[in-house]
Amino acid sequence: MIRKEAVEIVCKFLKDEIVVSANGFISRDVFSSLEKESNFYMIGSMGLASSIGLGIALKKPKKKIFVFDGDGNILMNLGSLVTIGSLQPRNLIHIIFDNRIHESTGGQPTHSRNNNISKIAKINNYSIFMANTKRSLENTMKKIQKIKGPILIHVHITKSKEKSSRVDILPKEITSRFMNSIK
Repeated sequence: MIRKEAVEIVCKFLKDEIVVSANGFISRDVFSSLEKESNFYMIGSMGLASSIGLGIALKKPKKKIFVFDGDGNILMNLGSLVTIGSLQPRNLIHIIFDNRIHESTGGQPTHSRNNNISKIAKINNYSIFMANTKRSLENTMKKIQKIKGPILIHVHITKSKEKSSRVDILPKEITSRFMNSIK
């Protein structure tokens, strides 16, 4: 399964949940699959989607917060797994799309092959789910509906030549419409 397919599957299960998507191709895929004002597209700030998602989850405990992250992004900010695990936001669902490369910047390898992201999250009190196929991802999305967070869904994906179009909303507008939508 490629990233775009995985993102589309997850988006099929979302309605009014808040979404924070990591920079690069992940934000592009979310934008093309489920564009809405309560999405926060990271245009820069690589690695910080999980930290931003945590802050929102703590301020909006009655709303489900989905963080769409990449392996390269989370490896840049592993400390957020510790903080999220310590604070235990029951409304946070953290999805890692792991293809073992920085696909948005040319395919340089990450170190997710040598660092078990799921194990790190489990040690830090996340509920862990793995998905390697479309069917397993769909089943996981059904299972998590009644489970309290923090939840980590580790989705193993493959490199793809398919690219969604860029987010065509200016960062300032992304921020203001997002803030207005989650008041």
